[in-house]
Amino acid sequence: MQVAQFNYDNRIVRDFGIATIIWGLVGMSIGLLVATQLIWPEMNFLNQYTTFGRVRPVHTNAVVFAFVGNAIFMGVYYSMQRVLKARMFSDLLSRIHFWGWQFTIVASAITLLLGYTSSHEYAEMEWPIDIAITLIWVVFGINMFGTIVRRRERHMYVAVWFYIATFVTVAVLHIVNSIQLPVSFWKSYYVYAGVQDALVQWWYGHNAVAFFLTTPYLGMMYYFLPKMANRPVYSYKLSILHFWSLIFIYIWAGPHHLLYTSLPSWVQSLGVVFSIMLIAPSWGGMINGLLTLRGAWDKVRTEPMLKFMVVALTAYGMATFEGPLLSLKQVNAIAHFTDWIVAHVHVGALGWNGFLTFAVLYFIIPKIYKTSLYSKKLANVHFWIGTLGILFYAIPMYWAAVVQGLMWKEFTPEGVLKYPNFLATTLEIIPMHMMRALGGALYLTGVIIMTYNLIKTMKAGQLVANEAAEAPALEPVVTREPTQHRRLERKPVLFMVLALVAILIGGIVEMIPTFTISSNVPKIASVQPYTALELQGRDLYIREGCVNCHSQTVRPFRSETARYGEYSKAGEFVYDMPFLWGSKRTGPDLHRIGGKYPNKWHFDHLLDPTITSPGSIMPAYPWLIEQRLNNNLLDKKMNAMRVLGVPYSQEEIQNALTDLQKQADQITADLAANQMEVRSDSEIIAMIAYLQRLGKDIKAEVPETGDEIVLSDN
Repeated sequence: MQVAQFNYDNRIVRDFGIATIIWGLVGMSIGLLVATQLIWPEMNFLNQYTTFGRVRPVHTNAVVFAFVGNAIFMGVYYSMQRVLKARMFSDLLSRIHFWGWQFTIVASAITLLLGYTSSHEYAEMEWPIDIAITLIWVVFGINMFGTIVRRRERHMYVAVWFYIATFVTVAVLHIVNSIQLPVSFWKSYYVYAGVQDALVQWWYGHNAVAFFLTTPYLGMMYYFLPKMANRPVYSYKLSILHFWSLIFIYIWAGPHHLLYTSLPSWVQSLGVVFSIMLIAPSWGGMINGLLTLRGAWDKVRTEPMLKFMVVALTAYGMATFEGPLLSLKQVNAIAHFTDWIVAHVHVGALGWNGFLTFAVLYFIIPKIYKTSLYSKKLANVHFWIGTLGILFYAIPMYWAAVVQGLMWKEFTPEGVLKYPNFLATTLEIIPMHMMRALGGALYLTGVIIMTYNLIKTMKAGQLVANEAAEAPALEPVVTREPTQHRRLERKPVLFMVLALVAILIGGIVEMIPTFTISSNVPKIASVQPYTALELQGRDLYIREGCVNCHSQTVRPFRSETARYGEYSKAGEFVYDMPFLWGSKRTGPDLHRIGGKYPNKWHFDHLLDPTITSPGSIMPAYPWLIEQRLNNNLLDKKMNAMRVLGVPYSQEEIQNALTDLQKQADQITADLAANQMEVRSDSEIIAMIAYLQRLGKDIKAEVPETGDEIVLSDN
């Protein structure tokens, strides 16, 4: 038997590892800032580039794509070379992948702070960065599949299955969710509108969690946990069942983020059914991991990296139990839009992704530097302080969620809302937010301790950039494998195609009818496109990240219609590109805010929220008064909207500036009559125009049946 000698590329693993640590510190520090902004609004610094609305998406993207993304690539590049017995396909592609990914991260952070955002959650980057991400992902795919093709191990280990599913699914999700019509280099509109846009976004949003934050980490778990414990995976058959059922079922569950909205009820029901089914494969993976440690619990007590693994798997089990639980309509009715969503997300992010990443770092760094970990004692300190951080973070958020859900829905014996002022709930949960910030600070402290520990470890050893290895050359098949799946593991291209088919079925079944059957989005005759000034105001609303705190969809509950007004209809959103339904209510819903307050109230509220709402934690927006509205792209914006189906006439587009000025002058005159002097071309005028428009197209005269709903004009 001929034995081939080659080298593993540890330099690229080291680079992604260092990037993971750096971006972890950055992303979590920004997260701590965001947490304090929800306690002390002065932490917004009266600066338009540091408000919660702009910083929050920087935090989420820094943690998801910078910290977790680099950790994925670190783990994939390390484990894949070893299970395939081959160096990565191309060192050049590895370098392009590394530096290209860091470039997209930096570009994303800068542009989001500048207000260039599409507003889609976990996909806020504008179209040039979306294209860059696509190109870098293709580079990663070529490098990965090139390595698989020239492997020296015929069978693909289970970790590689999850890496393949990650690559193909993230590619599909990203491309479908990023289809936009560019207006300029940093401005675009989604080709989907309203209900359809919401479905696509949460098909992406839920499955970005599934196939970026879950499947690659499961692949890493299947490789690193047996290595750390020096035990085989508990069950090969369970890993097969886990993999195929997970990737098939997960893709259907996105609509559970949109329960009780104007999304077609049959799509909501599908999301609920598959979300409940999802607990089986998810817990199958958790059980497979935990039972791998059978007979190795003495080692768990002495090895900190195994402690991190156990908590990571436990957090994964809890998060994947909560997902199906939150998809139950009775639970969702209370929990959605509350801090339960924040707690749920962070149990997964801090516990599953964070702790598993720390375990892998503690394993890999000593290995590639050919030394021992500098201090197991410090690693244990990191473990306990990090665990306390998760508890101090999550428990207060669950507590806050119960307070929010009950206060929002409570009525007096007389049948009126007991807490009609939304701010009462916000002020009630501030102590819980303080505890959440403390938990975040503890967790970040643990990461700082880890960073010191790993730096000392690196200094004690020396990087083996090219680690010598040897393996027999790939021999021709001489015997027939006993099972179909064992044969499939020899065929990476077929495996990829089958994985692609498995993830496409759910998306096709849910989306094609929603996009092609007109009755799924009934028309409302009185709903009209936004005026030129309102369109400009809506873009400012998106720029400032208002959707991060305010939803724009009233659900059909007595508590919501009593507080906000008539529940939202699908036909109201046909000109909303993108949709702005939101996923968290830090402030009240705004879909029926139009006409509720005078222009002066909105002016005061944006200048200093405490003028109208004493105790408010909303940041002030004084720059909206100072900055002039930029109308240079107005005709291009309206033409783009027209291409996407908004019925602007050519005359309306030609007269847009004149019409805009006329509406602005009316608002300015009204403010002047109330002793508010402001220029008619100030950004705040456009923002007020948009807010005063919301929900004013219809009144509650809705027939029970019929393809076209005709509602009276307001």
